[in-house]
Amino acid sequence: MARLCEGRVAIVTGAGRGVGREHAIMLAAHGAKVVVNDLGAKVDGTGADASPANEVVETIKKAGGEAVANGDDVSSWNGAKNMIDQAVKTYGKLDVLVNNAGILRDRMMVNMTEQEWDDVIKVHLKGTFCPSRHAAEYWRNVNKETGKPVNGRIINTSSTSGLFGNMGQTNYGAAKAGIASFSIIAARELRRIGVTVNAISPSAVTRMTEGLRERTEEQKAAGDPKWIAPVITYLASEESEDITARVFYIGNGVFSVMEGWHRGPQRTPIADPVELGPILKKMSHEARRNGGMDSKDLD
Repeated sequence: MARLCEGRVAIVTGAGRGVGREHAIMLAAHGAKVVVNDLGAKVDGTGADASPANEVVETIKKAGGEAVANGDDVSSWNGAKNMIDQAVKTYGKLDVLVNNAGILRDRMMVNMTEQEWDDVIKVHLKGTFCPSRHAAEYWRNVNKETGKPVNGRIINTSSTSGLFGNMGQTNYGAAKAGIASFSIIAARELRRIGVTVNAISPSAVTRMTEGLRERTEEQKAAGDPKWIAPVITYLASEESEDITARVFYIGNGVFSVMEGWHRGPQRTPIADPVELGPILKKMSHEARRNGGMDSKDLD
């Protein structure tokens, strides 16, 4: 088997279970040395347990790969810095950062608490920014020293909840939409030093999603996290250097490239709101409807 990531060093956050676990194991199978980050928290972000990350490390080692566990909090400025430093100290460099860690605090907005909002935004959005910020600084310094592109990769995790919207997830959806935008902007900023930034919107049956709805056996098979990891592995490789600022949807038997916001119907500005009203209504009806979770236009 051709190994796409031979000798590359990768960090995968939230890699103790589910989608992140599959990422870490496949990256290692393709030759990457992996820092397996996971707090071992519950789905809501509470608690801590080092055993999930350690178990993934042992699985990788038994298969002949190289890995080390990390228990830093991705949303901590200093913790994220320590994660980057650990990769460089242990393996001599860093090539790939996969931001995957996340929690859920689902609630209809009218019932959502400030803490439920803050915790989800912190883990997902800040937990993507902090590791990315320190990794970018590391790569910028390498680029300054060598004068060469660094072939770095940042791969973030968005969600259909953020791209299409899902009731009961204003906190989670806002964070995931922010991650998609973050990825596009960061890609433009880091292109000059040879770093690509992409995001995925995975749809998989994990402990975060298994209780949301009933699924047939066929749907469970289509939602296996194993379908997500190949995309991550290719994007982590040097061969993906010409793919950046993209968001990919993977899951439920579908793999696609997402296409973001585009201007729809437009007119010249109108100063009088009375005159504007009918035109605004007409434009709203002419515009394409927002996509639903299945990517079909909503009624």
